[in-house]
Amino acid sequence: MLVKAIIERGEDGLYSVYSSDHIGKSYFGGFGESVVDAKADFMVSIQEAIKEENAAIDPTCVEVEYHYDIPSFFNCFDFINVSKFAELAGINESKMRAYKSGVAFPGEKTMAKISNAVRKIGIELSSAGL
Repeated sequence: MLVKAIIERGEDGLYSVYSSDHIGKSYFGGFGESVVDAKADFMVSIQEAIKEENAAIDPTCVEVEYHYDIPSFFNCFDFINVSKFAELAGINESKMRAYKSGVAFPGEKTMAKISNAVRKIGIELSSAGL
């Protein structure tokens, strides 16, 4: 089962994970002080929905596709250097820091640059070997 989920940082600084997908009448959601905590809570909500709806779904076969806002992305992948990322994406470093903190929001063109940089990193990492 594939579940599409959105991760966002709220104005209160907490992170939420939600989805329009559901099992029966049970929807999924999670909250936490970090993206890791919110994801864990989200997975618990999926397990509870499977149990509550008596669904014939193996919880280990549930795959979640996460979509992040910029602050959530950098919270989850905090090992990414924002300055270097901005350089890779071709974005002003101070603007990238503002996007990361949630003070400013990128436009459509800038969001495309950010998405392309994320894909480039993923391709490079997946082709690397040690």
